[in-house]
Amino acid sequence: MTRTLLAALAVTAVLASGCASVAVTDQAIVDRTAFALGLDKTAFTISNRVDEGTTTRYAVKTKAGQEYNCFVGGSFSVVGRSVSEAICTRKGEPAKNPLLR
Repeated sequence: MTRTLLAALAVTAVLASGCASVAVTDQAIVDRTAFALGLDKTAFTISNRVDEGTTTRYAVKTKAGQEYNCFVGGSFSVVGRSVSEAICTRKGEPAKNPLLR
């Protein structure tokens, strides 16, 4: 019975490890986006969320009318939930590598 339990836990961990829809909460998206854009959490709205494997993509519109395309990565590991920082690009501009700024 111990082998069966270990096998079930291993399968569950593997299946959950690549699922952004479970790992990335709406609150995590708001927190990471506010930090990335330097805005208050109430200064923008999020829409069009799409979960693709370990990536969550979404649209942001600020109260000032600016629009962004953003994404975060999310997964589960042995230590718990992990969500990356948000990467946002203003709509109509080419994506830029934030590490090269």
